[in-house]
Formats: sequence, structure tokens, C-alpha cells
Amino acid sequence: MILTIAYAALALVLILLCADATSMYLAQKQVEAVADGAAVAAAEGVASATGEDTVAVRLDDDAVRRAASLFVHDNGGGAALVSGTAPDSTSARVTVASTWHPPVITLFVPQGVTLRATATSRTALE
Repeated sequence: MILTIAYAALALVLILLCADATSMYLAQKQVEAVADGAAVAAAEGVASATGEDTVAVRLDDDAVRRAASLFVHDNGGGAALVSGTAPDSTSARVTVASTWHPPVITLFVPQGVTLRATATSRTALE
């Protein structure tokens, strides 16, 4: 009888841990999706300069931050923009962070876990 109760308790703990791990995995995927979307939005919000026969694309850090911040604000679901840069004039690199709180076992992680994701997107015009 005692052994059955111990196994049942162990099984319950494992089920709760699996639920928390799945929740954390899905939250990380959501943060990655927001970072991807913000990077694409920042790369597509380009400032272009046209010449006689060419179109030159120039991204700068401020434009990337503005476009990414707007995307994260509208679609972030609690995520926050950490950084938005243009490492070269045709790419946008965005880092987004969010805090995950376990849905079941909150005793061991009362402050939550910070999840981060970085995405880079190049503009279609080069």
C-alpha cells in the first residue's frame, strides 16, 4: 500500500513537471516567433534611396528599433524588445525577451524564467 502511494505521488510529480516543461517550450517558441516577426517587420520597413538606375537600401539602428518596437507592442503578447540593430545596412537583428511563469509548480521558480530570442532578417532589396 505504501509503495503504491509513493509510485502514485512520483507519477503525479512527473506529470506536473512535464506540463511545466511543455508550457516553457511553447513560451520559448512564442518568443522566437515574435522575434522573427519583429526582424522581418524591421527589415521590410526600409528607407531606400533611388539613383538613376539603382535602388539602394539603407537600414539604420533607429529605424530597426522603431519598426521592431511597434511590432512587439502590437503582437508581442507580453514580450519586450531588448535590442534592435542593423549590423550592416541590409539586415535587421532583433532581440526579444519575456518572462515565463510555470503554470503548475510555482514554488521552485517564484520569479519566473527569462526567455530570450534573437532573429535576423535581410531586406529583399539589395
